[in-house]
Amino acid sequence: MSEPIAFPTASADWLAFASTRTDDRLAHVDELAARLKDGSSRTALESLQLWNDLQIELRSAYNEAEVLAEVHPDRAVREAAESRTSAAQAKDAELMTDAELAAVFGAADAEGLDADAARLLAKIQRDFRRGGADRDADTRERLRAFAARETELSVTFSRNIREGRREIRVAPDKLAGLPEDFLAGHPVGDDGLVAVSTDNLDVTVVMNYAHDRETRRALRVARADLAWPENDPVLAELLDIRQQHAELLGYASWADYETEDRMARSGARVASFLDEVDEASKAAAESEYAILLERLREDVPDAEGVTNADQMYLLTRLHEERFAVDAQQVRRHLDFTRVLGGLLSTTGRLFGIEYAPVDVPAWHDEVRSYDVLRAGERIGRIHLDLHPREGKFNHAAVFGLAPGVRGRVLPEAALVCNFPTGLMEHRQVQTFFHEFGHLVHDILGGDQEWAPFSGVATEWDFVEAPSQMLEEWVWDADVLASFALDETGAPIPAELVARMREADAFGRALLVRTQLGHARVSYHLHMDRPADLAADTDHWYEVSSPLQHLRGTHSYAAFGHLTGYGSCYYTYQWSLVIARDLLTGFTGLMDEASATRYRREILEPGGRRDAADLIEAFLGRPFTVDAYREWLGAPAA
Repeated sequence: MSEPIAFPTASADWLAFASTRTDDRLAHVDELAARLKDGSSRTALESLQLWNDLQIELRSAYNEAEVLAEVHPDRAVREAAESRTSAAQAKDAELMTDAELAAVFGAADAEGLDADAARLLAKIQRDFRRGGADRDADTRERLRAFAARETELSVTFSRNIREGRREIRVAPDKLAGLPEDFLAGHPVGDDGLVAVSTDNLDVTVVMNYAHDRETRRALRVARADLAWPENDPVLAELLDIRQQHAELLGYASWADYETEDRMARSGARVASFLDEVDEASKAAAESEYAILLERLREDVPDAEGVTNADQMYLLTRLHEERFAVDAQQVRRHLDFTRVLGGLLSTTGRLFGIEYAPVDVPAWHDEVRSYDVLRAGERIGRIHLDLHPREGKFNHAAVFGLAPGVRGRVLPEAALVCNFPTGLMEHRQVQTFFHEFGHLVHDILGGDQEWAPFSGVATEWDFVEAPSQMLEEWVWDADVLASFALDETGAPIPAELVARMREADAFGRALLVRTQLGHARVSYHLHMDRPADLAADTDHWYEVSSPLQHLRGTHSYAAFGHLTGYGSCYYTYQWSLVIARDLLTGFTGLMDEASATRYRREILEPGGRRDAADLIEAFLGRPFTVDAYREWLGAPAA
């Protein structure tokens, strides 16, 4: 087994690490591809083993570069890593359009292969077809050019979001209602105003607590326009290139191309699924909206409607007034350091693992690194980069670093978030558990013979289900009591958690409608490729939710999922249907037998089995929408 990645110990060495290391890996990829095509007589198994070696190099090259491009504090290192991310993706496109390589595996016979190797062979053959390796030379060259341009545009789109930070400046009295620790960290400037940024930390607190509606609105507009106008032409070209790419391969749309290897299987199924979400959530959302509007008019009597700048503030107020849930009282129990300890303890108990801190160099001093142990044996390494800083990825995500390959490569991944160092919102704790769900999936699924099946390698519309399911643990009184302590050391009261659960059910349908809007924007921008991106985006949000979308904004330009998720943001609700059903397989959240069976049937197989088979193995039946509809308060279909 190889050792974990050894990051540079000196700042001067990072630039070479971000560039020449990737270059060397990609050169090795070329050598392995040449060996596969050299005409030697090999068995199918021997060809698969060479392909596995190639995939280890290619995936490691891309993963390492992607992480550094998103998190390294030195712009020069980020830019070098960005260029290598593009180079690795271009290499992947080059390989998948290589007719000679495709012929090697097209001629291979699955006879004599075990189930995993036969599955890998079928996957490789499918991927070569999807890459266009069976097309003529001119078509293959055009496909490579499309892939390279898609990569370049995606990198630019993400960079503009990451580096598009903005500020509004407001009078101190406009921040009435905000927590004292927030105000202490935002002093009044020489001009008598307070700077509030579009960083997630600032946006979350202002949207939840600021009494002044205009302050909330101004920050929401600034956040929506984070990467506008820079990303307007970038996105327009990206949508056009993707459609041309799909059509050249014989697909009607980019959505049809993207979903072919996912559970949905077609763009039409995505559209019908979103209609099902619409039907399941519509009545409850309209009822919730009427209550929000009534509450808003207590503060703003002439308010014509509730906007997306009002939603979280009104929910916070109503949760306090109707359910006696004071969000700031809840915050008192959620100190970051205790939350981190509680998360590690809870997931350690659930999955039968331990986290041993290791003092190793990383890209920033704030990064916490841990070896993941089972029965004293190291099975992976994780890196937690959890607080905001300039130039860093400004959302929350898990980035793979090394694909786990049994006996050869230790699975390694990084969790990148932007949490406060002090008190947290409960929703932030929920996000923490969600993202950590991806992290443990990547590590526990990393004991594989074949790199393409390692970690989070299931269908992309299933991949959110394990992380969404783990969110449930932050709503359990016993789990919270183990780490949610106030400044005196008293645990969060069980009756408060019960009220929090009750309050969470109110407003849930409206939040689902917001997600429906995101999913429709993701899908329809790719399907329709409108000339006016802003107008089309406004339309899909307006037909998806009774909440008023702030007109004149350009939120699509800061919609980072449009690169990685493309037309498939529907994934979140599709996965949530599955997540709610998976929870029915637990006899108790901390039940050891349930958790062990879940770990073995859902997480550890990685991509060795279809998601539907993983679910059926755990539940003993195919998944249904019943638990999702019950969670939404909708009647059974």
